[in-house]
Order: sequence, then structure tokens, then C-alpha cells
Amino acid sequence: MNQERVLEIFKQTGVLMEGHFLLTSGRHSDQYLQCAKVFQYPEYTEELSIALSKHFKNLKIDIVIGPAIGGIIFAYEMARCLNAKAMFAERQEGDMVLRRGFDIPEGTNVLIVEDVVTTGGSVKEVIELVKGYKGNVAGVATLVDRSNGTVEFGAEYRAAITLDVKSYTPENCPICKSDIPLVKPGSRSFLR
Repeated sequence: MNQERVLEIFKQTGVLMEGHFLLTSGRHSDQYLQCAKVFQYPEYTEELSIALSKHFKNLKIDIVIGPAIGGIIFAYEMARCLNAKAMFAERQEGDMVLRRGFDIPEGTNVLIVEDVVTTGGSVKEVIELVKGYKGNVAGVATLVDRSNGTVEFGAEYRAAITLDVKSYTPENCPICKSDIPLVKPGSRSFLR
């Protein structure tokens, strides 16, 4: 799947948004990719997952895991494509953990998935979680790499699309000097 097709899907589903956004990383941006919108459409989720899963077919993936919430549906669909088990990690008292009876047996080949990566923080936390269970991090897949290819995970990494979306520390954000309100995506709440 080429990047033009991914952008076409994102435009059709309203994934790409413009404004003044507070990202999970704490940084600000004038663009936000709300990948949850694409997950409303099983046919597009399947198309994207089939294309990405092809890169990991030869790795004999046993488990696909994503951080809640963004990685839950994506982990399920990628696991379906790879004939693997799907699960998700979630935060408990600030740390990524497995709950709900999930377990990663030692030596298991694990693919970690996430909807959007900017700094890779959540993915890196899940990598450490998998390693804590003595699982093998076989690869990482994301729908969107907002780092423009600069983030590294120490494993095979593929994104459906790589974008150079600018983000800024709050102290250096030029958008803050405008009249555009800061929005925390997902909540639609204005922060100033």
C-alpha cells in the first residue's frame, strides 16, 4: 500500500485534523491524526492491517499487543491477519501493565502496534513490559509515524505512513501566540 492510498483513506474517514493540539507527549502541533476515526470502518482497518502485516508474516508472530486505547482495535485486526493472539496493555498507577488475565509466555514472538507515534513513548513502555515477561519483541507497526522516521525501537519497524508533522514544546509553540485555542484531542476540551 502506498502513502497516497493511506492519505486517501485518512481523508475519507476524517482522520487528519488541523488546529492547535496538545499531544500525549506534551508537545503542541497544528495537525492531529485521530486514528480512532479510521477504526470506525472495518473495511479500511482491514485494508491497512493486511498491508502492514505482510511485513511481519515471516516472523512467526505469536502475540500482537498495543497500548490502550489507540492500539486495542489495531492489535486485534493485526492479530487476525497474522493468525496470532491479540491483547492490550493499559496504565495502572502510571505504568503500562497487563491486566485481565493477559500473559506473555517467555520466548513468545510479540508484535507491538500503535495507532500514532510521535516520540514513541508508549511503544517503548510496552517494549519494556514485553521484555519484563521475557518475550521477544519481534517488531513494531504503527499506522502513522509522526516522527518522520526518526523514532527507533530496536526492532523491525513499519508504518503505514510516515509524516513530517511539526510539533513544539509548549514554551516554543508559535501556535500559542495565535488566537487558536489549545485542544486536547479526544476530549474536545479547550485548555486555555
